[in-house]
Amino acid sequence: MRVLAAVLLSWCASAAFAQTHSCESDAMARAGALLKLHWNSDGTALADNAGEPDGSDAQPWSLDDHAAVLAPAKALVGSGKFDVLEINGYVYRATYRMHFLYAQIPDICVLMGQEILEAADPY
Repeated sequence: MRVLAAVLLSWCASAAFAQTHSCESDAMARAGALLKLHWNSDGTALADNAGEPDGSDAQPWSLDDHAAVLAPAKALVGSGKFDVLEINGYVYRATYRMHFLYAQIPDICVLMGQEILEAADPY
């Protein structure tokens, strides 16, 4: 009985991870721009496109292949919720976690917010 429960739990977890979202392509398109906005400053810049830059001083970068669908987040006002998609970005040895929050409106992708945070110990 315990083995069956473990198998079912594992199957449910893998099914949730494999879940796709109708706004995944929109989030993937926005992820590179958000990473560049966060990274680029005087004297440092990311390459125009993911992968190795062509003969410039720009840093190479990459993104996850797919967005992960997380649990919905409560809206700041009212009783609504936002769908949350997570994409990781990579620059050199740094990993950046990006969240894209979409309104729960059928058949349309309305971006309501985005955040980026480096996966690092600040201390």
